Amino acid sequence: MAQRTEVEVPLNPPAAAETTPPKTETHSAAPPPSESVRNRLRRNPATRWFFIGAILLILVGGFFAWRYFMSYESTDDAQVDGHLQPLSARISGYIIHVNVDDNQQVKAGAVLAEIDPRDYQVALDQARANLADAVAQAESLGINVPITSITTNSQTSATEADVENAKAGIAAAQQQFDAAKAQLAQAQANDVKAQDDLVRYKALVDKQEVSQQTYDQALAASRASTATVASAAASASAAEQQIHQSRARLLQAQANWRASQTGPQQVASSRARAQAALATVAQKKAAVEQAELNLGYTRIVAPVDGIVSKNAEVGMNVQPGQQLFTIVPLNEVWFTANFKETQLKYMRPGQKAKVHVDANGRDYKGTVDSIAGSSGARTSLLPPENATGNYVKVVQRVPVKIVLDPGENKDHYLRLGMSVEPKVYVK
Repeated sequence: MAQRTEVEVPLNPPAAAETTPPKTETHSAAPPPSESVRNRLRRNPATRWFFIGAILLILVGGFFAWRYFMSYESTDDAQVDGHLQPLSARISGYIIHVNVDDNQQVKAGAVLAEIDPRDYQVALDQARANLADAVAQAESLGINVPITSITTNSQTSATEADVENAKAGIAAAQQQFDAAKAQLAQAQANDVKAQDDLVRYKALVDKQEVSQQTYDQALAASRASTATVASAAASASAAEQQIHQSRARLLQAQANWRASQTGPQQVASSRARAQAALATVAQKKAAVEQAELNLGYTRIVAPVDGIVSKNAEVGMNVQPGQQLFTIVPLNEVWFTANFKETQLKYMRPGQKAKVHVDANGRDYKGTVDSIAGSSGARTSLLPPENATGNYVKVVQRVPVKIVLDPGENKDHYLRLGMSVEPKVYVK
């Protein structure tokens, strides 16, 4: 570029001796060239060390920043998770009391609602009465078992004795019959002699060789012998009948003995009836316990501490299985973070995590508890079917459960469904 020269001429020029050459100023359209950075660094060592330190600081800071950002995995697809405790009616009936309101803090064991208990109290009283009756019957049948055992044993012994007595009676009757037959034979022999004597004395008395008195004595003796024969015959017949009677008694005794042999079966039957009565008692006890449970079910209690939501109102006629309350236990919450599958390479259970909660801006400390066994898409209502249609690869998200460290949620501020941003330190 051309340069421009300007000359300043004074208005009153001095004398020639005092004349000085004119002062000229030269201006350039561009600034003069500056000295190079290298020359400046050579002349100023402090500046050189400053630049070296700055470069080293940037390199070290970049390295640690890289290490920091590579030491954790984070996601904004996460929320507070926890249990939902639904409470439903186990019996049917009318609700007569509701003791809680929505979003009220309740303790475990608190009575939330009451169902009319009168019908179930009546059922319990009836079950107890049936149990008392069954117990009485069981005790009665239990007493009968030893009585039946003793009675049957006594009957067996008595029938055995009757059989032996009948056999002995037959033997005695047989001996009496034999004696009666001998007496009959003797009487018949005496009668034959008496009759013969009578015939002889008859002939002698007709010839008047003996006296009439002697004949009369022979006649009386013959008649007596005849009567003795008849008596002996009757005794023999009676002895024979006694034998038949003894044999009949033996048959009866043997029949009674055979009947007494069923004693063990009778005892077993009595014992079985007693056991059946005991089983009935157990059944009635179960009925009483069921009635007591049903009466207890009229009071719906909270199983855990938490915040309650109600679907019950006084006067409702509820049925078994109808949900009446929902309790959220705030002391058992955790975080569910849906990490991309590419973020799980170094993630393991037991690693520490820091979770930022959007609601209060607070950071909570936690630990990775577990990694789900499938992606969220696989457990959805309509899982994808990659084998049909045109396949497009999509990065899947896998739920990771992060539990709070002890004491992190003392104020129970966290609520299910709150959005959070976790950082899991994987290195």
